[in-house]
Amino acid sequence: MSETTETPVLKTTVQVDEVAPVEIAPGIVRHRLPRTEYASGWLIDFAPGTEWPEVDVHATEERYYVLSGEVIEGEERHGPGTYVVFAPGSRHRPRTEKGARILGFTVLPR
Repeated sequence: MSETTETPVLKTTVQVDEVAPVEIAPGIVRHRLPRTEYASGWLIDFAPGTEWPEVDVHATEERYYVLSGEVIEGEERHGPGTYVVFAPGSRHRPRTEKGARILGFTVLPR
């Protein structure tokens, strides 16, 4: 009798530019990154003059890091190097005048 045990995947690696982009709205594309039971990841490119198509409401925590360009949240402007954290229950509708690339993570409910 042989017994097999599955080893859980402890690491996943992807080249972000090889992940198929999906258009969210004209000028806004998202690359969905590998997901686990704990979090999902994504990279979003905003063309200049774009705005997220609707108010984004968060059931769980969401975080993003501005890689390039500038994201506008209400009256606040977030440039490269800015790390933004939204608590559960928060809402926002990001936009940009210059264009932006952000890397983000959504913490999933457990």
